[in-house]
Amino acid sequence: MSNEQQASLPLQGIRVIEFVHMVMGPTCGLVLADLGAEVIKVEPETGDNTRRLMGSGAGYWVTYNRNKKSVAVDLKSESGMAFVKELIASADVVTENFRHGAMEKIGLDYESLKSIKPDLIYCSMKGFLPGPYEKRAALDEVVQMMSGLAYMTGPEGRPLRAGASVNDVMGGMFAAIGILSAVIERARTGKGQLIRSGLYENSAFLVGQHMAQERITGKPVAPMPNRVSAWAVYDVFSAKDDEQVFIGVVSDTQWKQFCDVFGLTELAADQSLALNNQRVKARDQFMPYLRAKFAALSKSELMALCEEAGLPYAPIKKPVELFEDEHLLKSQGLTAVSIQTGERISIPALPLEMNGRRFGTRIDVPSIGSHNEELAKEAGVTYEKNPELSEAR
Repeated sequence: MSNEQQASLPLQGIRVIEFVHMVMGPTCGLVLADLGAEVIKVEPETGDNTRRLMGSGAGYWVTYNRNKKSVAVDLKSESGMAFVKELIASADVVTENFRHGAMEKIGLDYESLKSIKPDLIYCSMKGFLPGPYEKRAALDEVVQMMSGLAYMTGPEGRPLRAGASVNDVMGGMFAAIGILSAVIERARTGKGQLIRSGLYENSAFLVGQHMAQERITGKPVAPMPNRVSAWAVYDVFSAKDDEQVFIGVVSDTQWKQFCDVFGLTELAADQSLALNNQRVKARDQFMPYLRAKFAALSKSELMALCEEAGLPYAPIKKPVELFEDEHLLKSQGLTAVSIQTGERISIPALPLEMNGRRFGTRIDVPSIGSHNEELAKEAGVTYEKNPELSEAR
């Protein structure tokens, strides 16, 4: 990215200090950083433990920490705390997502920091917003179980968490929305404020449609695998080459196109199937016929006909296949970062375009304390981190 492009980034000039780990807090910082804010990650001298996660957490660090600077400090030391407070005094925003009461204990909560920076915007991301549950520990999986999201995702009697950290990511996004709103409000009033974002409330927001559905219909809401869909053709179908394709027919106009392109003259002529709600009620009658029809086609043949008919459709992919996805590759949908071994990989960019521009990697995922010297010098303080406690990434 050229200097001119970087200078014109939407959040250029906004400084954010983050005390975060795992996914929710880092996602908030990632959104702000990708859009041009200077995001400074404060981590222990040994580095954020997220760097060392294995298994399903192995991708967290590199996915949510590009475009950030790292300072590694001992917050129990006088010099470490002095360094951090100088950074905060120069900042617009502070974010944190540690356990309830952790920031108060070390004197880095909103009330303590207002004296350093009266117009500070402070965003606290927790498991729960203030209320009876606020002191509980929470994880994405916990709130999915509590909110009914896991109930809706799995088959009857088998609650299942979603296959991605949906609440952590969305909770971070809502936090970023709150921060940007507070930045705009501060420009008008000159005042900062405390913002809170909650995992549980985020998950409740996600299932709001199902809460409303039950009240409107008067019938218990079935989990997704057992639901009565709003559309008759809205399912995963098997092709003859043992591949699968999702196909949706979500309007009466699409039904006519669908029948025409697939040669379903008998179904097209049946006036008892002309309207969507008629088809939903008759689904069990014609779906076996459709499944047999599709099973005689290859995946590519099936998708070509869906494309011709203008239907929503999708091949069933694994995440690893997105590395070679034609659309992501040609639309700047992937951006390169370095992983712990030093190898460069591509991961999804911010799913946003502004004025024809996508937002990618400007600063690689930082090594532990890689910006200590630069930022200490700027702050006018001296801070020497213990080199024996650091590692490459």
